[in-house]
Amino acid sequence: MEWETLTSVSDFFLLGLSQQPEQQGVLFGLFLPMYLVTVAGNLLIILAIFTDAQLHTPMYFFLANLSLADTCFVSTTVPKMLANIWFQNQVISYVGCLSQLYFFMLFVMLEAFILAVMAYDRYVAICYPLHYLMVMSPGLCILLVSASWIVNALHSLLHTLLMNSLSFCAAHEIPHFFCDINPLLSLSCTDPFVNELVIFTVGGLAGLVCVLCLVISYAYIFSTILKMPSAQGKRKAFSTCSSHLSVVSLFFGSSFCVYFSSPSVCSAQKGTVASVMYTVVTPMLNPFIYSLRNKHIKSSLRKLMRARKMHSP
Repeated sequence: MEWETLTSVSDFFLLGLSQQPEQQGVLFGLFLPMYLVTVAGNLLIILAIFTDAQLHTPMYFFLANLSLADTCFVSTTVPKMLANIWFQNQVISYVGCLSQLYFFMLFVMLEAFILAVMAYDRYVAICYPLHYLMVMSPGLCILLVSASWIVNALHSLLHTLLMNSLSFCAAHEIPHFFCDINPLLSLSCTDPFVNELVIFTVGGLAGLVCVLCLVISYAYIFSTILKMPSAQGKRKAFSTCSSHLSVVSLFFGSSFCVYFSSPSVCSAQKGTVASVMYTVVTPMLNPFIYSLRNKHIKSSLRKLMRARKMHSP
């Protein structure tokens, strides 16, 4: 009987970005190209790094993992939203909703962890260039990425299991385009105190570790750059981390509005726009930011295009 009570909800309804029928075609026509560009761009980055031996360095190893996380991240939410619009069906099953929640939390936190690891990589490269290859050994790189995957898989599983322990006996309409943790908690008719406590302690600690790693790494980076005697050396050092800074600003800036700002600062409508920014727009822009500002990536992509033309009939 207790199990039946806890899982009494069989379906949820994702209300999406708009409930206006005339806007559904516009949304589908907007988000389908964005999704395809995101997947193609990130897979091209991974392929370029994998096939070019010159890019087999720690920085590009982390970039490949960031592109993989972006591809999985956007594939967790956007295909379901597009299917709902195309089939005019807003239903998502209880199991499907919790599965989406699990993978969404896994990949959003994985992206934050990888961005923090990339900041540490830039810190070592700029502040200790002579010891870079010794410090950022292949073993350490694999350890950092593997730990990020394992920690966030367990972290997401914890939140998903706690969500599964709640009863959802109120309205089953989720005012969002995917199953996020806050909208789901608002539908619970049991006290979500434990869930909220874990969010603020475990989730807050994970976020704090990422932010501290970013802030401390860049504090040392900027301090080192300012001490460089030549303007050319300063520009070269800053150019190596400018792409990363752009991605960090986009990702953390938009996610901050969704999860950490008060309702008076970030309204529901602004929160939805911010959600689109960090779940769809940021993964789409990342390949452009890294490819347009990185001559090695551009060179590798040109090699791929030339090889494709040579093998095409």
